Amino acid sequence: MGAVVALIAVLMVLLSGMSSGLVNDGVSGLRRMPVTAFGFAEGTRVDGAFSRSVVDTRQVEAWRGQPGVEAAEPFGNMLVNAHSGAGAPIDLALFGVRPGSFLDPTPASGSRLGSADGLVVSSTLLDAGLRLGDTVTVDRLGVKLTVIGATADQRTFGHVDVAYLPLDTWRRIHTGADGEATAVAILARNGATLDLAAGDAAARTTSLTLADAYATSPGYTAETSTLTLIQVFLYAISALVVGAFFTVWTIHRQHELAVLRAIGASRVYLLRDGLAQALLILLAACAAGVLAGLGLGALVAGGDVPFTLEPPAVLTAAGLLIALGLLGAATAIVRIATVNPLAALGAQR
Repeated sequence: MGAVVALIAVLMVLLSGMSSGLVNDGVSGLRRMPVTAFGFAEGTRVDGAFSRSVVDTRQVEAWRGQPGVEAAEPFGNMLVNAHSGAGAPIDLALFGVRPGSFLDPTPASGSRLGSADGLVVSSTLLDAGLRLGDTVTVDRLGVKLTVIGATADQRTFGHVDVAYLPLDTWRRIHTGADGEATAVAILARNGATLDLAAGDAAARTTSLTLADAYATSPGYTAETSTLTLIQVFLYAISALVVGAFFTVWTIHRQHELAVLRAIGASRVYLLRDGLAQALLILLAACAAGVLAGLGLGALVAGGDVPFTLEPPAVLTAAGLLIALGLLGAATAIVRIATVNPLAALGAQR
């Protein structure tokens, strides 16, 4: 019983790491932006907002005048193919920001945005071999950019590494139109609650909170929904498997339990005793499975598979396994309450 519970715990830890890794690889660039909400062009579909939306300076100014808004900045987003000076192909999610604004990232190494051809890249690009001072050339357009800084952490969008560049340079690469951007990045004042509907009416935009904007990342909704469904089925299977094991365990102990009932043990005592033993088995087996899962996860993390072990997600998975295991055990142990004491005195024979 303990071995089966431990194996289920290993699966839950690995699935949790895969789920967290996919989320991090899909929207870590958005998650690490100090943004309250994004204002997209009016009527833009959510599933492709960053690739379809175009806003102008008037919409940005309209958002700046809304109550509770600390700052509103134009934000550019596009995916491009590029190559390094050595000729290695690079896929980039270009984030166009105004240097000095609240969207301008603080690099862990190198310098901040300033020059027109400067790039501040995700740390994962440095891990892939790019270096400060390297030249990156955007395919087809031939625009040359220089890596001047790198963030301290992973920043990706749609499983593509993020590179920050000045908004004017982003406009030159995107369309060449002055004053245009992908969305309005909105920052609320401390403690203020934004009236997104009123802001949309004034600026003629469709706004999404930062968390809702995750769904605009390519494949984010499909990936997270699939993994969530797999986890739900695994939780349901774990409850059934543990319940089945404890049913067999209870049947084997039926005569002993009947003896206890015959000498005066209450139903509550038998239920409490059975659940306590089940809890001990679940705790020990789950702890062993989580430790094994963490060990396997450490081997997987850092490779090509997006995998991130986050303590809250792992603890949640372990807690659900124990809770569902107890539920399955309780369902099986309920039969203790129907044990006939006469069975211990030979009435069945």
